[in-house]
Amino acid sequence: MGELSLYFNPRCSKCRTAQGLLADRGIEARIVEYLKVAPTVPELRALMEQLGINDPREMMRTAEAVYTSLGLADRDGDALLEAIAANPILLERPIVVSGGRAVIGRPPERLLELLDR
Repeated sequence: MGELSLYFNPRCSKCRTAQGLLADRGIEARIVEYLKVAPTVPELRALMEQLGINDPREMMRTAEAVYTSLGLADRDGDALLEAIAANPILLERPIVVSGGRAVIGRPPERLLELLDR
């Protein structure tokens, strides 16, 4: 297995659970604290490809207040990616990336899909 990355928010219990699942298997992940260093639009496009999704909403936290305040329900494509880059709290978490594939860890056990393949 190549390098594994974990998009991580230390305040998120599901992120901490995902990190624990990896540690239990002796797997070290490169921690991506996306709230400190927001992903760029090109990085988000690459993440969408790794997730196998076409709609940015599938990797967005649409219940966040900023989603509503920015009127994102009426936007699409690049406008949503730009909103995530400017407001990284909108990015769903945790996301685990390995070997050119990614999975959203909700529930955190979903990350095992990447590890068990």
